[in-house]
Amino acid sequence: MRTPLSRIRGLGAAHHGTEHFWLQRLTAAANVFLLVVLIGIVVTLVGRSHATVLATLSKPLVSVLLVAAVISVAIHMRLGMQIIIEDYVHSEFRKVVLLMLNTFFAWGIGLCSIYAVLMISFGT
Repeated sequence: MRTPLSRIRGLGAAHHGTEHFWLQRLTAAANVFLLVVLIGIVVTLVGRSHATVLATLSKPLVSVLLVAAVISVAIHMRLGMQIIIEDYVHSEFRKVVLLMLNTFFAWGIGLCSIYAVLMISFGT
């Protein structure tokens, strides 16, 4: 039986389902905007010289958009895989191990991608 207060707070049995739901929707909305902008940038760079591409990608606004896209996509990827692991892996030990690996993988992809953007941005 649920109390009216628990219905108002929106907390489920795990006490974090609503936050997870909204974070996944927020990153999905951010991904739509950021990826449309980045696809537009890539389309404008098709056929350009290597120097022109590097000069465009090293602009501060483009670099910030790239880093924002990497962060948003990595968070969204981790959340989506977390749901799949929690729903389809029934062994508690395997579930914990896979959730840890999922987090490490998302962090690894995110950090390597941000490092690459920063290397291009600072020209090293």
